[in-house]
Amino acid sequence: MSAPAFDQKDGWIWFNGSFVPWKDAKVHVLTHGLHYASSVFEGERAYGGTIFKLHEHTERLFRSAEILDFEIPYTMEEIDEACNATLAKNGLTDGYLRPIAWRGSEMMGVSAQHNKINVAIAAWEWPSYFSPAERLKGIRLAFAKYRRPDPQTAPSMAKAAGLYMICTISKHDAERRGYADALMLDWEGNVAEATGANIFFVKDGVIHTPLADRFLNGITRQTVIGLAKARGIEVIERRIRPEELPTFSECWLCGSAAEVTPVSEIGEYHFTPGKMSEMLMADYTAAVTPAATKVAANA
Repeated sequence: MSAPAFDQKDGWIWFNGSFVPWKDAKVHVLTHGLHYASSVFEGERAYGGTIFKLHEHTERLFRSAEILDFEIPYTMEEIDEACNATLAKNGLTDGYLRPIAWRGSEMMGVSAQHNKINVAIAAWEWPSYFSPAERLKGIRLAFAKYRRPDPQTAPSMAKAAGLYMICTISKHDAERRGYADALMLDWEGNVAEATGANIFFVKDGVIHTPLADRFLNGITRQTVIGLAKARGIEVIERRIRPEELPTFSECWLCGSAAEVTPVSEIGEYHFTPGKMSEMLMADYTAAVTPAATKVAANA
């Protein structure tokens, strides 16, 4: 039996300051955010009742809104509190949260400076994509047809809904060809990221990752870099050409949804998930696990 559609789930959604039943959280068909992608969002995970790096996610939500030229009508502290309340209201300790802000339906047209800014927060159960053992086998990526846009042509530093259109197209194409995801290049042909996660490589004990000045510098990406450096591992952020891929031994993706997921193939190139991948998977799991949970597990 298939899972219920997302608009038919049971639960509660925080919607413009109050909770509404999940199935009643609706917007009008002429909502500006639907027609013109004037929408920003976050993807967050909760572990043991604690939302990992919640405030950093909220700060990014506000930065994204500012880049898209609108102001969220709540304080960051109010959004943090609403995220925690949404998790609790739905009876979750482990789960995924989706805060989203968008322009409403007061005016239809490219210009919508006076449209109401709406905010909603949903939370649901979303287990890790794979078990640690399955993840260590590595997933397969295709090369995407579309490239990440030049930051001078699109607001690349915002987590904006419109920027994910080419990600959906690319992931669908990859899945139809039997792959799990797609690797996207930047507009100059350098390695950029997967459709919803950042990417890392290993060569001679050194980690290499694309410089995140042309796409979103993920919060999980920053966490993984910090974990590697804490172990004394060198991390080099730089431009990486596709022709360099055969020189790397390991590869993994990371993101709030993907966590740390090793990669075994990118097109014709092969990698062997190994010690570095396994170590950073374990370190990331330890980092996101609340202290109280760790104490209970060791009791």
